[in-house]
Amino acid sequence: MIVGTVREIKNHEYRVGLTPESVHELTAHGHSILVETGAGEGIGAHDALYEKAGAQIVSGAEEIFASADMIVKVKEPQPQERAMLRPGQILYTYLHLAPDPEQARDLIASGATCIAYETVTDVNGGLPLLKPMSQVAGRMSIQAGATALEKAHGGRGVLLGGVPGVLPAKVAVIGGGVVGFNAAQMAAGLGADVTILDRDPQVLERLGTHFEARAKTRFSNRANLAECVADADLVIGAVLIPGAAAPKLVTAAMLGTMKKGAVLVDVAIDQGGCFETSHATTHDEPTYVVDGIVHYCVANMPGAVARTSTYALNNVTLPHTLRIADLGWKDAMRRDPHLLAGLNIWEGQVTYAAVAQALGLPFRPAQDAIG
Repeated sequence: MIVGTVREIKNHEYRVGLTPESVHELTAHGHSILVETGAGEGIGAHDALYEKAGAQIVSGAEEIFASADMIVKVKEPQPQERAMLRPGQILYTYLHLAPDPEQARDLIASGATCIAYETVTDVNGGLPLLKPMSQVAGRMSIQAGATALEKAHGGRGVLLGGVPGVLPAKVAVIGGGVVGFNAAQMAAGLGADVTILDRDPQVLERLGTHFEARAKTRFSNRANLAECVADADLVIGAVLIPGAAAPKLVTAAMLGTMKKGAVLVDVAIDQGGCFETSHATTHDEPTYVVDGIVHYCVANMPGAVARTSTYALNNVTLPHTLRIADLGWKDAMRRDPHLLAGLNIWEGQVTYAAVAQALGLPFRPAQDAIG
């Protein structure tokens, strides 16, 4: 199979779909790899490293889209990239389609076979290709929130961990999954006063056992959520419904109950955000203020730590990349129902139920695609 990876063109996106080490694995399996020149510069992987691994360096994305059987990326294809996709071509990347009807429409029109990292599952019901980026984003959310809390950045002027004689900041983490756990771990490590909210009693029990006295847990109902948000200096939105749009848990009205200069970090922004007042921002302009509350809603947070993120991502995406290339996507999915869960669009049809429901589009079961 001819496998191609291109330079990411989303704002301040420095990750790359394939590392030189991944290229070496693919070429060892007999596949031809096309890499756009400069694609790995953001992680310190220069063209010569890719050539040494067996890749052919190509001057532009157009040639790769025209020649490759499978495109391996990191972020969702941008409009000019979607225009180059063709029927039957495999696109393997993060898609986050539920809050993005324009992208969904373009992918449907392309006729490409679109596999989303974020909906591939594992035997435990987890999302293994999303997990490493959730770990990165959860940890980064505290760094970003701590910076936004500084007075020079519009915040309250509060140090997360406080100092002797001065109370630490109060951090509310909404959602106790991978993002929430990693955010709480970082915040607690800095000495903040951390509360984690979740609706699953088993999750709350697990978090309570892990953190003991270093963080508090609360059941996430409307009253508890409103109280924690009003009391917090920093709120982390870490809610995920696989493949679906995130629920709007923090309403615009709640902002009026918060301390002026408090910070909201919406890690769920890739799925539309879990704060009613959220809209996607970029690393160029990461924050904005609504009713005196600082909002940080960068949609590709892990792109800022591109080397860490790229290698963590390739660790989990490469095994499926190899199976798709070795067997073809249909046979690979016949053998692995967890990979089948990643199929979002096939032959102009939406094959992931939560995406179809969110966008009001017809649904075709993914099983139909593999016969």
